[in-house]
Amino acid sequence: MRKVVRPRHLGHRTSGRACLSPRLQSAAYSNLEREVTDTFTLEPGSVPLSTWHAIYRGADVQLAASCRPAVEASARTIQSIIAKGAPVYGINTGFGKLASVRIADADLVALQRNIVLSHAAGVGEPLPVSVTRLILSLKLASLAQGASGVRWETIEFLTTCLAKGLVPVIPGQGSVGASGDLAPLAHMTAALMGVGEMVVAGERLPAETALSRAGLEPLTLGPKEGLALLNGTQVSTALALAGLFEAERAFQAALVTGALSTDAAKGSDSPFDHRIQALRRHQGQIEVAASLRHLISGSGIRASHLVNDERVQDPYCVRCQPQVMGACLDLLRQAAHTLALEANGVSDNPLVFAETGEVISGGNFHAEPVAFAADMIAMALCEIGSLSERRIAMLVDPALSGLPAFLTPKPGLNSGFMIPQVTAAALVSENKQRAFPASVDSIPTSANQEDHVSMATHGARRLLAMAENTVGVVGIELLTAAQGCDFHKPLTSSSPLEAVRSTVRAVVPTLVDDRYFAPDIAAAMTLVRAGTLAEAAGRDTLPSVTNAV
Repeated sequence: MRKVVRPRHLGHRTSGRACLSPRLQSAAYSNLEREVTDTFTLEPGSVPLSTWHAIYRGADVQLAASCRPAVEASARTIQSIIAKGAPVYGINTGFGKLASVRIADADLVALQRNIVLSHAAGVGEPLPVSVTRLILSLKLASLAQGASGVRWETIEFLTTCLAKGLVPVIPGQGSVGASGDLAPLAHMTAALMGVGEMVVAGERLPAETALSRAGLEPLTLGPKEGLALLNGTQVSTALALAGLFEAERAFQAALVTGALSTDAAKGSDSPFDHRIQALRRHQGQIEVAASLRHLISGSGIRASHLVNDERVQDPYCVRCQPQVMGACLDLLRQAAHTLALEANGVSDNPLVFAETGEVISGGNFHAEPVAFAADMIAMALCEIGSLSERRIAMLVDPALSGLPAFLTPKPGLNSGFMIPQVTAAALVSENKQRAFPASVDSIPTSANQEDHVSMATHGARRLLAMAENTVGVVGIELLTAAQGCDFHKPLTSSSPLEAVRSTVRAVVPTLVDDRYFAPDIAAAMTLVRAGTLAEAAGRDTLPSVTNAV
């Protein structure tokens, strides 16, 4: 992989949303904020997870020219099969239950167009632009491996659309995660053909108009190309990757707020001792404990109660952070490993093996690995938020925290943080409802030809909403923990945590009397969502998910 760095920057991490939540998907086409504006060259089959992350955050994409010979050999194989006249699924036959129907050579172009238009049956709010750009990039990297039978001209067309910022409008619902993400990928392909809609520079336009303004003619599909474009797991994989990337930010922010809450409650850092973690042996637990030790090290608040503290043990939400957050880290890394493999794979059907001239039908389109990965991410997000909410509840309860009730100097006259804790509880409960494994569900489709499906797209599509809920909980904890530490003045926390407190106090002042709370929470969520807390505390000291795979 080669990276070309551009000096321009269209956005930055502290300016707002990296990815709009599904609640705001309808607005996603008028507000694309790009954090990364470098250009990354894709080497199909060996793209690191960090590159997919950069593309999701807005990086531009180009394709390595070295993949062209394999693509052209694959396309020649298709032409050879057509010349021989033998029926081969996906090339000169019908599809799915209609695979036994032979299609005449004169109708092969119409066959590919028909399959795209007939399969463009999605419904619901469109996917966010950041996700759709990732889908296009994943599809490009898959087709460019030379196992799909598409022409080099088609590869170039996809590359040009990405370079010109042409983003198809893809309805988010309609895939069951088997036989590929057929409906959403059909909408993507239809837009390339000039049917449907595209977004260019935030403006939603008829696809044909968008292509014309960019100086492009609509794509005309060759034999097998329609099936190659709309078959595959790129939608579910892109959604799962987006959920993973947002989960990583929420996870790192929750480590920081967890350490700050520990200081606010005058909790002990003894449970983070490295010897305890070594005896358990889980890598995630070991790394989380090390991070917590670093975050609290040098805290004047901690030093103040090392002697004469009558408490024997802290609540689990403080004491068991290495165990819970470490397990979440391990789970996210396992999901990341699966998705890194999937993103570099070829998942359409049938597959072309140019070296032998064969086209073989299989089942790479079945997204069971993605479904399992999405379920892992959902569980981790649920637990990150759940533990964070318990620390909020601890801090607002004077019996547990030793702080004024609901963290207000005048309880009774003021309600303080009473209702933000309720909001956090509501978000956690919503995530619990969404965390049930999607992969255990299946429903037969296509007249029982496709009789077991993965539901990967369902499992992955919920993740951005769950991540946004978790961001809300962690944002509330950030405000709660900072307020709790304010009561310990003139004592201060550690250098990393004081940097975090300064960051939040730059946008949200200490709560003295009750005020309109929603803007405070929104500001804190922006800090969490944008990765600002990790930057303030020292990102290099926090465990990584994407860089570890």
